[in-house]
Amino acid sequence: MTPDLQTPFSVPNIRWFIAFRIFFNSRFYYPVFTILFLDFGLTVAQFSVLNAVWAATIVLAEVPSGAFADIIGRKRLLNFAAGVMIFEIGIISFMPRIDPVVIFAVFLVNRVLSGLAEAAASGADEALAYDSLTQAGMADQWGRVLELLMRYQALGFVVAMTTGAAVYDPRLMGQVADFFGLGMVLTQDITMRFPLYLTFVLALLAFISTLKMTEIEDSPADKETGHLKQTLAMTFKAGAWIVQTPFVFAVMLFGMLFDGVIRMVITLSSQYYRMIEIPESIFGLMGSGVALLGMIIPKIARQIAENRSPVQALFVTAILAGSGLVSMNFFWPWIGLVPALLTFSAMYFTGFFVSFYVNREADSRQRATVLSFKGLSYNISYGVLGILYALVLKLGKKGLEDKDTLASDVVENQVFMDTFFWFPAFFTAGIICLLLICTIRLKPLKHQ
Repeated sequence: MTPDLQTPFSVPNIRWFIAFRIFFNSRFYYPVFTILFLDFGLTVAQFSVLNAVWAATIVLAEVPSGAFADIIGRKRLLNFAAGVMIFEIGIISFMPRIDPVVIFAVFLVNRVLSGLAEAAASGADEALAYDSLTQAGMADQWGRVLELLMRYQALGFVVAMTTGAAVYDPRLMGQVADFFGLGMVLTQDITMRFPLYLTFVLALLAFISTLKMTEIEDSPADKETGHLKQTLAMTFKAGAWIVQTPFVFAVMLFGMLFDGVIRMVITLSSQYYRMIEIPESIFGLMGSGVALLGMIIPKIARQIAENRSPVQALFVTAILAGSGLVSMNFFWPWIGLVPALLTFSAMYFTGFFVSFYVNREADSRQRATVLSFKGLSYNISYGVLGILYALVLKLGKKGLEDKDTLASDVVENQVFMDTFFWFPAFFTAGIICLLLICTIRLKPLKHQ
């Protein structure tokens, strides 16, 4: 690895970093995530509990895993993350449908391990890639890496969304089998495992990608003893650095706000599509269409990040998110897709800008820990917003339920429409508060 390499993609770790991200994140079961769990015999309540366990695991393990990566080495933690992914996907891929209690227990283990894998990978992969660029004398090329990464991830998501939903359908798979003369009778019990099998293959490829990576010279693993007690010290050190570094602290705060609000809206997107009269049969295509934004936006984001100030980057992202959220509140039939795309595009800008600016400022010795704080803040923001919105929905629903003439589904739809204004209102209030914080405490926001 020498400074005279011509492009960042000539650095092996960069190529394997991109491959790992695609294989690790493009999971074929995502388009059928909820119904897959239910078809295994779990209840909606159990599904909710399992998701809560997954989120809690990530929150608890996010920052310690980043500090651990800075101490023992990023490659080792990535090997662990990919190995855990193989195991957590494998146990549900090949698990027989037996006692419901056993099935729930296996899925509980799956959710805990999945959360650990997510936390272990978060920050460590990006830190290793960025430091590899720095060692090659091309740290200023990080924007190009992010651009290509986001494009390939978008393509991987489209493939996973379309293929995962297709192989889950027993009728479609039966037609494919008949076309090739296989003479197979495929039921839902069989085809519901196909997305898992495909994801298991991706887990193997992710593991191979981490094995191909190399720890860079003078890495933290070469300098530290790797004692567990250093994890806590590293965590507090990185947290203090973030708070004491005005620019990075501001970037983290704005990232929390943008990611939390927009991700919550994305979570509710299927309900929004229903309210603007989009047929449910094309919801999957809508998800793929949103993913295709990742093929376009990264190039624009890189141009802004490299040639404009962070304040201008914030302005662009805030205008997109704010105008999109406000316009979505009108629930225009079909035309409502336009503001939805504006809102979702702001998520891509947010991801690019936060990664670009934080990596530029963070020290190599604690980069993975700092990036883990980013992931932790995002998940906390998303979780808090979810709880707040659940309370808003409960209050709105209580008023409508008193009207006996309304059917339950009508109540649900009306409450959703009546409370959606909460998102643009919260977003606007958040922007104002953060700007005040930056003006009073972090001044100036503009990086110097």
